[in-house]
Amino acid sequence: MAEIVNLRMARKRAARAEHERAADENRIRHALPKSEKLARRAEKSRLDSHLEGHRLVRKDGE
Repeated sequence: MAEIVNLRMARKRAARAEHERAADENRIRHALPKSEKLARRAEKSRLDSHLEGHRLVRKDGE
């Protein structure tokens, strides 16, 4: 005899598996090591200060 399958539960199980697969993929794609995060933050800070140095009118009104 074949096993009786509740279709509602099977759909929920498949949806959970798909959600978990997508979450794993996003963790791999978007997760960065701490050193990489710090390097990006330092580079952004350096570029922001460089840009600020070339402004004609500063933000503080000088």
